[in-house]
Amino acid sequence: MTSQPIAEAKTHVLLVDDDPEILESMRIALEANGYQVTTARDGSQGLALAERQQFDLMILDMMMPKRSGFLVLETLRQLEKRPTRIIMVTANEGNRHREYAEQLGVDEYLRKPFPMDMLIESIKRVMSR
Repeated sequence: MTSQPIAEAKTHVLLVDDDPEILESMRIALEANGYQVTTARDGSQGLALAERQQFDLMILDMMMPKRSGFLVLETLRQLEKRPTRIIMVTANEGNRHREYAEQLGVDEYLRKPFPMDMLIESIKRVMSR
C-alpha cells in the first residue's frame, strides 16, 4: 500500500498589473499550475490588498497608473514585518530601474514580454529559497 503525500497549502500569489490581458494570462497560467491567485488592476489596489492580507508572493508590474510598482514596493518594505517575496515585471529596458528594484529587495526581475513557463520557473525558484 502506498501512502499519499499530505497536501500542501496552495501558494497564494497577488498579481498586480494594469494591463487586463497580461493580468488574465498570468492568472490562468498560475491557476493551471496550482497557485491560488488574487488580482489587482493598479498599484493602489494592490497595496490595499497587501496591507489587509498576507500573500506568499507578489508579482508586481513596475509601470502603472495611480501608484507605480516602485511606490508599492517602497511602502511595503516600510510596513512589513516579514517581507513578501516579489517578482517585478516590466517592459522597461533600462538597467537603472532594475538596479533600483534590486536595492528595494525584489527577488526576481522579468522583462516583458516573457513566456508563461519562464514566469512559472521564476516563481518556483523564488519560493524554494
